Amino acid sequence: MSTIFVVDDEENIRLLISQYLKIEGFTVESFATVDELSGRLESGYPDMFILDIMLPGQNGLEFCKEIREKSAVPIIFISARRKALDRITGLEIGGDDYLSKPFSPRELIARVRSVLRRTMVSSTPQKSVQVGNLKLIMGDRLILIDDQEFAVTTKEYELLALLVQNPQRTFNRQELLDRVWGYDYDGSDRAVDDLVKRLRKKLKESGSTTNVQTIWGYGYRLDGQVQKHIQ
Repeated sequence: MSTIFVVDDEENIRLLISQYLKIEGFTVESFATVDELSGRLESGYPDMFILDIMLPGQNGLEFCKEIREKSAVPIIFISARRKALDRITGLEIGGDDYLSKPFSPRELIARVRSVLRRTMVSSTPQKSVQVGNLKLIMGDRLILIDDQEFAVTTKEYELLALLVQNPQRTFNRQELLDRVWGYDYDGSDRAVDDLVKRLRKKLKESGSTTNVQTIWGYGYRLDGQVQKHIQ
């Protein structure tokens, strides 16, 4: 069963989340601060972080940015701050979901399972799609450029995988929000533009011969043709 690290400076919240996750069969470790967590990460990352935003010392948003430079491990933010801007910011910098306090433990469990389903490695045989020098290996959720691993966040992967698998299709912003962020996302479609901007920059810097094309007044599509499918 998946291992989840819970980071929240409120002891009662940590205990509540840990209790419910353990009942559902998850392995749980909890921490009050990022500093307390840091030493533990030397032995490896968990399958998911549940991360409070307002932490003493390094806050959750700063920690998320740091993690996203190294890993696409799923992150669910929890916070007493209910402003839409906080939710949007958390998702735009690489969070996979955001839950406002107070919340129902059952809702948290449902979101944990949903995010893990979206991000877990498939047990089906590998299938690869190549566009130019970019290769998508779906079974491993892996992207290669010139046979070198291309590091992406969860949402960067989901957006690029969607476009690579549908190279002739143009997606409007609402479709991308629904497919990548989820149908319950209530933030601005600016999140799509920001994600595309970051992904384009990373693709260019990595020497990709394909990229994301803007279809003015509508949305985005891949600017290359699929060269081959490998089962």
